[in-house]
Amino acid sequence: MPIGDIRPLKAGMRERYKALRRAMPPQDKQRADHAIAMRVRSLWQYRRCQTLLTYVSTDIEVDTREIIRQALADGKRVAVPRCVPGTRDMEFYRILSLNDLEPGAFGVLEPRPDPKFLLPRGADGLCLVPALCYDWRGYRLGYGKGYYDRYLAGFRGRMVGLCYSSCVRPRLPHGRFDRPVELIVTERFLRRTGDEKKRAEEHKDDKRKGTGA
Repeated sequence: MPIGDIRPLKAGMRERYKALRRAMPPQDKQRADHAIAMRVRSLWQYRRCQTLLTYVSTDIEVDTREIIRQALADGKRVAVPRCVPGTRDMEFYRILSLNDLEPGAFGVLEPRPDPKFLLPRGADGLCLVPALCYDWRGYRLGYGKGYYDRYLAGFRGRMVGLCYSSCVRPRLPHGRFDRPVELIVTERFLRRTGDEKKRAEEHKDDKRKGTGA
């Protein structure tokens, strides 16, 4: 194994956190998912955003269906990802309801690729980012395919990570090009990263000046 190669370490951690999530009692998971959804809706980042980019959850992820329904009811534009066949890239498409989804890559529900609903590359908004685990600095342990890493490299909006509190740890190995989220939302707490603390101060300044967007 090459010196500094963190891939085997990440692979072992993925299996650990997948097993931890599969072992969650269904009622506990449902309560945690609802608490996280309520916390997301209370965020000023959510209230201010016009466009919400969010994943469509699988069985072991923080459920996003409640968040999607509420965002649509709140009048927000909601966009979800679709993997581009033959690549490691993904695109976000607007949906008008959960009925706009169909089984796609890896069995995950995806939007139909209607060009008129495609979000431009580098779109602004609030992106809810999935992960198997986060650390206190906002770095994530994903599934190893790199879809979100590639997309977020050009994303200009705000990024919030959704995670269970049992899957947050002090430190994760990460690459130099990995981009941390600004805020982590769990069923028990919110965790601001260093970048989010700076942007929160900017938000306070905007409110004092009356220039908040």
